[in-house]
Amino acid sequence: MHELVIGATVEGVREAGRHWAAQGLAARLKVIAAVRRMIAREAAGLAATIPRPAADTLAAEVLPLAAAALFLLRAAPGLLRQRRLRRGRPLWLMGVRQEVRREPRGAVLILGPGNYPLFLPGVQALQALAAGNGVCVKPAPGASAPMLALAKLLERAGLPDGVFRVLDEEAGPAAARAGFDFVILTGGAETGLRVMRAAAETLTPTAMELSGVDGVFVLPGADLALVAACLAYGLRLNGGATCIAPRRVFVPEGMAADLLALLLPRLPPPALTPAPIAARLAVLLQEAEAQGARVAARNPAVLAGARPEMRLLQEDVFAPWLALVPVADTEAALTAADACPFALGASVFGPADAARKVAIRVRAGSVCINDLIVPTADPRLPFGGRGRSGFGVTRGAEGLLDMTVPKAISTRTGHFRPHLDGTLGVDSGKLLAMVRLLHGRWGDRWAALRSLR
Repeated sequence: MHELVIGATVEGVREAGRHWAAQGLAARLKVIAAVRRMIAREAAGLAATIPRPAADTLAAEVLPLAAAALFLLRAAPGLLRQRRLRRGRPLWLMGVRQEVRREPRGAVLILGPGNYPLFLPGVQALQALAAGNGVCVKPAPGASAPMLALAKLLERAGLPDGVFRVLDEEAGPAAARAGFDFVILTGGAETGLRVMRAAAETLTPTAMELSGVDGVFVLPGADLALVAACLAYGLRLNGGATCIAPRRVFVPEGMAADLLALLLPRLPPPALTPAPIAARLAVLLQEAEAQGARVAARNPAVLAGARPEMRLLQEDVFAPWLALVPVADTEAALTAADACPFALGASVFGPADAARKVAIRVRAGSVCINDLIVPTADPRLPFGGRGRSGFGVTRGAEGLLDMTVPKAISTRTGHFRPHLDGTLGVDSGKLLAMVRLLHGRWGDRWAALRSLR
């Protein structure tokens, strides 16, 4: 799509978004409610837009999208309401009323992924629309059908013309530098770098939901059969094309062989992966073998005896693989995990209290205890990474608020405006005494009060 066409599209969506925002939150949520009902009624048709088994698509994309719409209906009125600041006003602002409003960003660009082409950009779009934005979605190559289906549902639900647009699949580079008010990318780290550079040309803020090389921490006392079942599920889900799939499994040295023995019989049948990705994985597996690790299975790939510094454990290879990393203890596991620049999700398996203490310390945007992946789809939870896994959040209350910008409004009443007479109308000695009176220790406050008499 030509950049001039993209530019005109941005202006059109921004203007349509202004009218949409002016309709008010109740009218916007009415559309969201109607879309939710249509998703339920036409779930099979939505699932059919994605070339995967219907059961997988319904569970991983359609159901959580409907749940996200329900979350908005319940939470948006409280989150987006005007907020008056009634307590804690500084004494020197006596007579000033303060309020904070949440206003839409304007025109939001969503750069969707290919692995979950309905759920991920769909939730982001619904949140942006609920907040009062105009929205353009640029699907991943070959992934337009789900967004075009969602566009039809929104139109039938009463969304005004021009508020939601689906761009050509090849429009990404031009769209990122076209002057949108906010850009959200779900993709790889290298793509994130390119999008950020393009968005920087117009000082456009971004949210980057990028790759993961997720860590799994197996603690003493963990149920190894449960761990093996969860790891096998993570390798099986969506053919391994899941950003928060288990990759680096940190397991105590004395438990590693038992875990491997339980895992191998549970592995899913060989998954079909794109040739370039499979080729890259093969290179890194060969390199790890040369460094002393052992390939216990190849498709999906399981590497035994891995070390955290191996390149496979440092790169976001989007294919079904995981590596067992034997460690001396939990402290060694946490240190080894920090050697990777990616920090999207993590899982911890073990006794609940011990696992929670580790989860608090793990560097990741989302941590599951005694499970993996599925709990992160809760629509109440924010989702985002750290380091090379990106920044900013989508989904949950935080994701909805990120579709807005705050505006602070201060209203002065009465005649008290001492700043108009100089520096609060008092000398520096009295100002120092005032600082101590308001913010010092009790002894300092008492001395300051006496000096002001």
